[in-house]
Amino acid sequence: MGFLHFAQMKAGGTAGDNLCIIPTSGGPVSGGILDQAQTRRALRNRRRLCHNTPFVEMRVHKSILTLSGAHFFIDAYASMLGVFLPFLRESLNLTLTESGLLGGALVFSSSLMQPIYGYLADRLRHKAFAALGPAISGIFICSLGIAPNFYALLVLVILGGVGIAAFHPQGAAVTRELSDKRPGYEMSVFITGGMIGYGIGPIYITSVIAFAGLQQSYWAAVPGVLVSVYLLLCGPEPSKETEPVHQIHLREQIIKKIKPLSVHYFLVVIRSLNQMVFVAFLPLYFTVRGLTVAEGAQHLSLFLLTGGVTGLCGGVLVDRFGGRIICAISMIGYAPMALAFLLTTGPLSTLMCALAGGFLLFANPVNVVMAQRLIPEAASTVAALMMGFAWGISGFVIPLIGAFGDVFGLHTVLVWFVVLTSPGFLLAFWLPSHRAEALTLGSLQYSQSE
Repeated sequence: MGFLHFAQMKAGGTAGDNLCIIPTSGGPVSGGILDQAQTRRALRNRRRLCHNTPFVEMRVHKSILTLSGAHFFIDAYASMLGVFLPFLRESLNLTLTESGLLGGALVFSSSLMQPIYGYLADRLRHKAFAALGPAISGIFICSLGIAPNFYALLVLVILGGVGIAAFHPQGAAVTRELSDKRPGYEMSVFITGGMIGYGIGPIYITSVIAFAGLQQSYWAAVPGVLVSVYLLLCGPEPSKETEPVHQIHLREQIIKKIKPLSVHYFLVVIRSLNQMVFVAFLPLYFTVRGLTVAEGAQHLSLFLLTGGVTGLCGGVLVDRFGGRIICAISMIGYAPMALAFLLTTGPLSTLMCALAGGFLLFANPVNVVMAQRLIPEAASTVAALMMGFAWGISGFVIPLIGAFGDVFGLHTVLVWFVVLTSPGFLLAFWLPSHRAEALTLGSLQYSQSE
C-alpha cells in the first residue's frame, strides 16, 4: 500500500501543521509532483481524515501516560521554589534580589543546560536521562528547607535543576517516537502532565511544610524517588532504530531550517519569560498584596492548572487547524487578561489570573511539535532548544525583575513587564497558515510499505 507524505516546498518549511498520511491505491505520482487539482483533492482527504478521527484514536499510548506522570512530578518540583521563597525570606532574611537570583539559577540549570542533555540523549539512547530526573530534582529542591544560608540554597537549586534538565528533552523525544496519528494531541498529554504538576506543586509543598515544618520539607521528595525507580525498571526505552544524532549533520540541519526554528524559538522565549516570572514571583506578589503564603500558592496553582487544561485543548486543536491560529489566539489573549489581573482586586482579579494562565499556555505544545517535525532525527535536541534553551533566557530576566522590584515595587514592575513583552504576539503571524501552507505544497515525498 502506498502512502503520500506532504512536504513543504520552500526550504525550512514544516511537513504541515496538520500532517496526516493519505493512503493511495496507485504507484508513485508521476514525476513526484502534484498538480494543483491533485493537491486540493489530497488536502480535502487529509482534512477528512484529521477531522473525522474516531474517538478510539484519541486513546494515548501507555508509555506516554507514564512519561506524562513523570513529567507531573518533575514540574511539580520545578514550581516549588516560588512557594519556598516567602518562608526562606523570613527565616534567612533574603532580599528580592537574592530571591530573583535563586529563580534565575534554577532556570539556568534546568533550562539552558537542556541542549547538552538533549544531545547526549540523542547520541546515547539510554533512558537514564528521563528516569533519574524525578529523584534528582525532588531530593535537592525539597531540601531547600534545611539550607543554612543563601549560598547553600544556590547549590541546592542548581543541582535540582540538573534533574529537570535531564528529563525534558528525552521525555519529549520518546513521546514523539510513540506518537502516531495525533502528534499534537499526544504531545499535549505529555506537556499537560507537567502543567498539572506545576499547578499542584505549590499546594503540595505548602501542605508538607504546614504539616511537617520547613526543616522537614525533604519528605516531599519521596514520590519523585519512587517514580524514578519505576522508570528505571519499567519505563519506555528510546528507539534504537532512529539514526544517532552524531551520524547526521545536525549543524547543517539547523542552519537549513534556521528561519522557522527562529520564529518558534522566540515565541517560546516570550511565553516562557511570562510564565517563569509569574511562577517565581506570584506567591511573593500576593503576600505584598496582603494575602497569606497559602493563598498565594493557591492563585499560582489556579494560573498553572488553567493553563494545563487549555494546553491540552491546544494540542487537540493544532492537529485540526494548524499552529499559526493557536499561537495567535494564545499571544493576543494573554496580555489583556494579565493586565486585568494585575490592575484589579478580589474575585475579578482571581478570574483574570486564571484566564491569563489559560491564554498564555494554550499554545504550549504547539511550538515543540512543529519544531520537532523540522528535524525529526534529533527530536531530543530540538525539544531541548524549544523547552529548555528558550526557557533559559528567562533565567537572566528573573534576577532583574527582583532587583527592579526592590527599587520600584513588584506590582509596578510586573505591569510594565507584561506591557513590554506583549508585542511578541506579532511573531505568531510569521508562521505559515494552515491553508497557505497546504496550497503551496509542490513536492511530494513518497514511501512504500507492504
